[in-house]
Amino acid sequence: MTDQVNILAISGSLRAGSFNSALLRAAADIAPPRTKISIYDRLGDLPPYNADMDHEPAPEAVADLRRRIADADGLLIATPEYNYSIPGVLKNAIDWASRPVATNVLRHKPVAQMGAAPGNFGTVRAQLALRQVWLWTESRAVVKPEVHVFRAAERFNERGHLTDPTTRELVKQLLEELTIVVDDQRRANRDRPAAGVGTRPPDPAWPAPASAV
Repeated sequence: MTDQVNILAISGSLRAGSFNSALLRAAADIAPPRTKISIYDRLGDLPPYNADMDHEPAPEAVADLRRRIADADGLLIATPEYNYSIPGVLKNAIDWASRPVATNVLRHKPVAQMGAAPGNFGTVRAQLALRQVWLWTESRAVVKPEVHVFRAAERFNERGHLTDPTTRELVKQLLEELTIVVDDQRRANRDRPAAGVGTRPPDPAWPAPASAV
């Protein structure tokens, strides 16, 4: 396929000098010619998930997030590691995007992930936690190559540019694999029957709407 691939990139860090945000900017520079990366910058605007607020019309920032994910061909997540897992603000965004259960914008959405950390493990555990989330949302996760940017301060210069050639090559390979999954999902979407698409029973693990309590 030769159509443009539009990727929405989300950093799980709110820090101005975040290595993960810098990693996404590097990805935008490294991306294959037909892949366009747009960086989402409203993570801090999302309210904490509250089932009492989860109705139409959704809060403006939530509606904007869902629309941007729906419009994108795929997602690229860069996550820090907090306490062996992903940051609360990133999980909160995913929780909002994963509703309503039957028709949410993450279902079948191609998604790739990576992460940068100052220590020696490079977000290994955070990315494992994130993969568990994609199982529930039925997102199409790219599993390899794994991009764990350990000792991140050594791989970016003082201006926040990714200079490490090995990391740049891994990010390039990850984006190429994401593009392949996007093309495959486009074919699947064309071939999928319209009737019954995007429906499944509500999940009892989620809180019921206030009106149902």
